[in-house]
Amino acid sequence: MAIKIEKQIVEYSVAKEQEELALEATTKVEQENNIIHMHEKVERPEMLFGSTYKIKTPLSEHALYVTINDIILNRGTEHEVRRPFEVFINSKNMDHFQWIVALTKIISAVFRKGGDVTFLVEELRSVFDPSGGYFKKGGKYMPSLVAEIGDVIHCHLVMIGLLKEDGPDEHQQKLINEKRAQYEESIKMKDTEHGSDFPEGSQLCMKCNTKAMIQMDGCLTCLNCGESKCG
Repeated sequence: MAIKIEKQIVEYSVAKEQEELALEATTKVEQENNIIHMHEKVERPEMLFGSTYKIKTPLSEHALYVTINDIILNRGTEHEVRRPFEVFINSKNMDHFQWIVALTKIISAVFRKGGDVTFLVEELRSVFDPSGGYFKKGGKYMPSLVAEIGDVIHCHLVMIGLLKEDGPDEHQQKLINEKRAQYEESIKMKDTEHGSDFPEGSQLCMKCNTKAMIQMDGCLTCLNCGESKCG
């Protein structure tokens, strides 16, 4: 039905239906990407579910304990999700007190902001200590203490389902198991001084930062991630 306008038009506005449709489209995309945006109305509950991880490095005789607390959103519904909310790092060693407090505040602020927080893992892992890194038990190389904190956050995000475990696929794992079995038949497995699960004399794999590269069939092959110099 047409409506005749007899008066002069002095102002106009766009119908809100288009804005609502755009908002629904944006919300749908965010849900498909599994991204949860929090805001100032999300208050800290009286109780949070958390996990504490122990970090023991050769840099200090005292261990660090990293506690990550999670908030449960939409509890009791089909849309219930678990998201990291805050971080606490404690240690008897007070040498790094200032930057550890600053780091916990920044990470907690990012968690509470919401959205895609997984970028923190790679940012922390990319920090290198100018004095040199160290090897964890198992032979995995850590470029710095901050990088190991990033590794802890990665493990936690995998546990709550925000990240997928980055490891070899089924075919690669089968190949690794076969090559490891062949190697165990030819050379008796020995632990290194760092308590490694891989053969003594293994070289460092540049892909997974683990001393697990061995010579197999004339080619360097990683027994941890399947990386091979022969492709």
